[in-house]
Amino acid sequence: MNQRLEDLAILGGKPTFEHQLHVGRPNIGNRDFFLSQVNEVLDNRWLTNSGPKVNEFERKIEEYIGVKHAIAITNGTVALELLIRAAGIKGEVIIPSFTFVACAHAFQWQEIKPVFCDIDPNTHNIDPLEIEKHITPNTTAIMGVHLWGRSCNIEVLEQISKKHNLKLMFDASHAFACSYKGKMIGNFGIGEVFSFHATKFFNTLEGGAIVTNDDELASKIRLMKNFGFQGYDNVTYIGTNGKMNEISASMGLTSFNSIDSFIAKNKENYYLYKNEFDKIDGIKLIDYSDSERNNYQYIACEIEEQKFGMSRTELIDILIKENILARKYFFPGIHKMEPYRSLYPYSSMFLQETEKLANKIISFPTGTAMDYNSIMLVTNLVSFIHQYAGEIKNKLQEAYVS
Repeated sequence: MNQRLEDLAILGGKPTFEHQLHVGRPNIGNRDFFLSQVNEVLDNRWLTNSGPKVNEFERKIEEYIGVKHAIAITNGTVALELLIRAAGIKGEVIIPSFTFVACAHAFQWQEIKPVFCDIDPNTHNIDPLEIEKHITPNTTAIMGVHLWGRSCNIEVLEQISKKHNLKLMFDASHAFACSYKGKMIGNFGIGEVFSFHATKFFNTLEGGAIVTNDDELASKIRLMKNFGFQGYDNVTYIGTNGKMNEISASMGLTSFNSIDSFIAKNKENYYLYKNEFDKIDGIKLIDYSDSERNNYQYIACEIEEQKFGMSRTELIDILIKENILARKYFFPGIHKMEPYRSLYPYSSMFLQETEKLANKIISFPTGTAMDYNSIMLVTNLVSFIHQYAGEIKNKLQEAYVS
């Protein structure tokens, strides 16, 4: 813990950590098990094209979340694109702006207009009370995003989509192993998409999956992810290449072997952070419901500048110098990124809560790369920065002027 202002790296001191701490540093799982899976792949000489590892991985997903169909895809973005196209979505789709940009790209790429809806400041998810304001004759669907692994208000979204005859789908990239009212995420809407990117707590190196209980939709997606091939040389539908390879599936099987320990570690880290951050004014860690299954994947906090003593951006600048690579999520909001900023210049009028939150959220390192001592160093440092915020800002200003 820093005892003097001069100990802060941004003021010339030595960084708290010798090596950088990343948000989302990959969980590896059992290395020997993974290598044994890879050796089987190499021995089989079956590297892709719906091999045995991919098939096993899909069955494990289906069993784990209790869904009829899991289709492994090369990544989460392509999975979104395939679900959108297979479902026949067109025109306009209502989505949150406070999420990863791929959520909008997947629609815009297919010339479907993403209409940005504000969020509920308490849940950080799309606000059902705002959705109907954006429904037009061109609206065909709603996409909710289960941010931080905390589910959307699915029941109300279902009611709205049914009332207006809209399709409902979900980006569940953050929500693998999470539940809504006791039912596993992945069982709602026409389909849901998981991301298994390396930064997710459960990863396949690079990958994703579409899950659905719709037999016809699943059949169409399976055709589309493999160029429309039905059989050896019979193309029956337009398609692309969205297949997961066998090495990625092997990593997925390895992640399954360790999923309970990954979640337990995330939960332990979460409560360590929470216990310390609860002592500091102006920093609020998101809550996870004890009544649901959670993966505790994100240490996402809101910084209240007046109470904490400095802005989220100022705090991040200090932490980065200490080799703590805390992140802004999801700044500045998709609607302020191109091409959306130019295409839909008036979106900000309807996104006041989104813009407030985008300027407050900070995410801290967690996962198996973090231990008790590391977390205590991080939280003690944040406490120190809060305690001496005014003096730190004055010294930084003096250094800037000189």
